[in-house]
Amino acid sequence: MLQFQLVRLSTKAPIGTKPLAILRSNHATHFRLFHTAKRLNFDRKPLFEKILIANRGEIALRVMRTAKDLGIKTVAVYSEADVNAQHVKMADEAFLIGPAPSAESYLCIDKIIDAAKITGAQAIHPGYGFLSENADFADTVKASNIEFIGPSGDAMRAMGSKSESKYIMQDAGVPVVPGYHGENQDPKFLKEQAAKIGYPVLIKAIKGGGGKGMRIVQHPDDFEEMLASSKRESLKHFADDKVLVEKYLERPRHVEVQVFADKHGNYVHLFERDCSVQRRHQKVIEEAPAPGLSQELRMELGAKAVAAARAVNYVNAGTVEFIMDNVDKQFYFMEMNTRLQVEHPVTEMVTNTDLVRWQLEVAAGNPLPMRQEDLKLSGHAFEARVYAENPSNHFLPDTGPLFNVRTPTPSPNLRLETGFIQGDDISVYYDPMISKLVVHGEDRQDALRRFRRALEQYQIVGLNTNIGFIKTVAEHPEFIKGEVETGFIQQYEKDLFRTKGGGKFEPDPSTLALAASALRLKEIESVRKSLQDPYNPWATRSDSFRINNLNHKEYTVTTKEDDHPQPYKVVVSTHPENDSLIDMDVMNGETGETLKSYKAVKTYIDQEDGLLVSSLDNKKLKSNVVLHNDEVVVFDEFGRTTLKLPTPKYLEGLRNSQGTAGAAGSIKTPMPCKISQILVQPGQHIKKGDTLIVLEAMKMEHVIKAPMAGKVDQVLYAVGDLVAENKSLLTFADKEEPKAPH
Repeated sequence: MLQFQLVRLSTKAPIGTKPLAILRSNHATHFRLFHTAKRLNFDRKPLFEKILIANRGEIALRVMRTAKDLGIKTVAVYSEADVNAQHVKMADEAFLIGPAPSAESYLCIDKIIDAAKITGAQAIHPGYGFLSENADFADTVKASNIEFIGPSGDAMRAMGSKSESKYIMQDAGVPVVPGYHGENQDPKFLKEQAAKIGYPVLIKAIKGGGGKGMRIVQHPDDFEEMLASSKRESLKHFADDKVLVEKYLERPRHVEVQVFADKHGNYVHLFERDCSVQRRHQKVIEEAPAPGLSQELRMELGAKAVAAARAVNYVNAGTVEFIMDNVDKQFYFMEMNTRLQVEHPVTEMVTNTDLVRWQLEVAAGNPLPMRQEDLKLSGHAFEARVYAENPSNHFLPDTGPLFNVRTPTPSPNLRLETGFIQGDDISVYYDPMISKLVVHGEDRQDALRRFRRALEQYQIVGLNTNIGFIKTVAEHPEFIKGEVETGFIQQYEKDLFRTKGGGKFEPDPSTLALAASALRLKEIESVRKSLQDPYNPWATRSDSFRINNLNHKEYTVTTKEDDHPQPYKVVVSTHPENDSLIDMDVMNGETGETLKSYKAVKTYIDQEDGLLVSSLDNKKLKSNVVLHNDEVVVFDEFGRTTLKLPTPKYLEGLRNSQGTAGAAGSIKTPMPCKISQILVQPGQHIKKGDTLIVLEAMKMEHVIKAPMAGKVDQVLYAVGDLVAENKSLLTFADKEEPKAPH
């Protein structure tokens, strides 16, 4: 018997999440709806009293905020891993629907329908991901006399198949990319089709999304392996391993158009977004409108997108995605996302709309709030997807707690859509996206300047994020010019990864001085607390308190770079003429060379914001310095710098005895993961490049290949095991130490 745990909670949403554009638009939306209904001789229908959100994270909170603003009660569903999640806390009611794996919770249609019935929810909003584009789910919701806040199951099926949708688009006069979209899935036949199309080709799962089941094949020799990997990943995520093969454009742009339709046959587009900056075929930065498009091209894109929606009798929010050749500006239909997109806030910012409000109005049976001629572009907007991942390590995902979080201040031109706050955990079970940062400006340059500043103010400690990488992209001259293509990150890799090419990362001496200042203040505070402890037998109440052992001290830190870790020393001593000030000598830890000296430095912690204030070379600096485990993380004018503290000697022996360095001749996990497949066994001889193990992390598949030829000695885990980062997966019989694969 299925059991639910009911939680009734009413708490504030994470700081900075209120979409202020919604507040500006609600009165105008109500006014437009009234007059639209009057013009159509139509009685406006009331909105729902209560809705259930069949999702988690920031999109669940995003829907809840609009619902609450409209006086609609909300119901959350959650897994055991999300018992303390923010969407659970914000909802009026919340139901536990199963264990952490999404297949046992967020993907269980019957559990979600039962929760809606028990709570009396009149409608279900699917968010994005999970069941949002599951046609059977949409049909089941309807069959249960519950309104589905999205398109019909039939429209999803028509557009959910990348092959079928291509034929529909051709009939509707929408251009499509040359390729094979048929039913024949024989590998030999598909390879023959790829040869006819011409390499490079793109293999895509016909029911895929988010880059899953998608592989770029540059050479015929790689086709079979890429095809097998695509089919395997597609079967796992979409229960269907059918693929299509199409031409891969060498200089493509990813341009998509937001469309909306109501139940009365009204269709509009809300202009386009450019989503070309991607990694692993997943978007990182989106902007609206797309840069460099003529007004004629913009209108043509919108018209074709509306034609695509009309072809399947589409209702509610949808996005028609096009791939555009950046050489001749010809565009081709890729797919239609039959849901609200992750990047919808950039469209809201430039059209002054609330698209979740539109979804609720349409689902309730009301006409679209605006006609096409009423929609106008206003300014420019950028959105950054902030992920828990390590860009310098092939963007592999990260997990763990958000130890310290500082965010930019929300305003009418800045939104932070997040499902997490300081202290929350990023789980291995779900997508690694932490939040979305959305910034609006009068034009592209104004928006880009505000965007870069907001990224500087967004600071997270506790796990790896891509914030610094996004800022580097936003500062690149070609991005500033608007020259964006889907291969942007690969094309400018050397510029975007500062330690690529064997170069050393050398922090500015002022950054090292700030780190030492924070360490010293932390020690002083620790000693003072100890001396004021009434239970401490060494405590003193003397007013002439001095911490003599900190009047002259040496601090050693090392840059946290895998290729070239560099030690530095900072000698701190009391200024001879004023014991409230300090002198600092920043030195190269290997040569002893003094890099910079600072005299009469005043340093303290601002009690209002917790920031470190220091005066270096008569310049007052305010920075965020976070001490976390064995690291010092400095956020200053040079960005984020992570420095490692030396391991205490009493811990070195313990660490070695526990063997944390891993077995010699082993393959290690590059990130926290789940073992999906093991393709070798002890005693098996392997060749360099052979596939050994397939890992799954954050809903993505990662293939681990042999870095050398050899013989497998031990396989240390089984299929289904959850494994932490940097753990040995298997060992080789010989003693040669292979490099960890990525």
